[in-house]
Amino acid sequence: MDFDFTDDQQQLRDAVHKWVEKGYGFERRRATEAAGGFSREAFNELAELGLCGLYIPEDDGGLGMGPIEGMVVMEELGRGIVLEPLAQSLIAGGVLAGYAGAELKAAWLPRIASGEALVVLAQQERRARYRLDVCDSKATQTTAGWTVSGTKNVVPAGDQADAFLVPATANGKIALFLVERTATGVTTRGYGTQDGGRAADVVLANTPAQLVTLDGLTALEHAVDIGIAATCAEAVGVMDQTLAVTLEYMNTRKQFGVAIASFQALRHRAADMKMQLELARSMSYYASLKLNAPAEERRRAMARAKYQLGQSMRFVSQQAVQLHGGIGVTDEYIVSHYFKKLTQLEMTFGDSLHQLGEVSARMQDTAGVFA
Repeated sequence: MDFDFTDDQQQLRDAVHKWVEKGYGFERRRATEAAGGFSREAFNELAELGLCGLYIPEDDGGLGMGPIEGMVVMEELGRGIVLEPLAQSLIAGGVLAGYAGAELKAAWLPRIASGEALVVLAQQERRARYRLDVCDSKATQTTAGWTVSGTKNVVPAGDQADAFLVPATANGKIALFLVERTATGVTTRGYGTQDGGRAADVVLANTPAQLVTLDGLTALEHAVDIGIAATCAEAVGVMDQTLAVTLEYMNTRKQFGVAIASFQALRHRAADMKMQLELARSMSYYASLKLNAPAEERRRAMARAKYQLGQSMRFVSQQAVQLHGGIGVTDEYIVSHYFKKLTQLEMTFGDSLHQLGEVSARMQDTAGVFA
């Protein structure tokens, strides 16, 4: 099997790498964090590179690319610990392209691809935790159309987004809807997140909504799997850069007159970080390669990948802070921001314990089929 990237994929990586390196330095990131955790200007720059339309067909204004291109892009954004939620545009583009009707596609896909509209997934509810089949939000069909009522928590850039993809129960079954932020009955409460980004609680009160699909759970699972693959790739980029900064520090920090990189015990710890990074990279590739697989196979792969990524993120981030000592937890030094980013990514779309349960449950289901 050929695991080399194509010329187009490498050129895409180079373009995003150059933007991160020249256009999204640490000081710009800190300024964005201080201003609330989201920059529409930076998001528009990502859109100008065509990144918002990666998973949107060319006929709808996108690039018509696939999971490997998405992985390449998210890795590079991870290196720059970019705050703007590009993964949400990948989710929205993939889900609407795959499940929405022609009218809804025509109205929203070109706007998402151009960056004119930021559409984010609003699936999290307090009682549900990470379970997708638990949904207290309700949808009601009237002569005028659909309305949705409910509360969604920790919605990425929820008070800045233009619309939300909202799962809600309709006639006893989960359906998926698109709700505009400016629609009647929408209220948002924005706040900063641990990694410096932005999220919001979104309350819907008899809010007009457009139906995406009545098979909402299938679409929602697909949406979350796109998010998991993107999260895994982003985490690889963050860990790669975390290790690079740590090794640079070890080669310059001196104790007893010599660089601490010469101490065998510390070199072993750095080697363990590298091993965990490569395990994570392999599972990120696995997740991206399985993103278009049949649903059950895809879900099983995502749970496995996210579990390994969670273990690697925890190990790499903690070792990086410990090898830096006190400076590793200061806000002025970039390693603390890598640490916070990896800590939050570990919990995004299901933490390690949740994913371990998913892996176990799906292995039992598979065993039952062959029993």
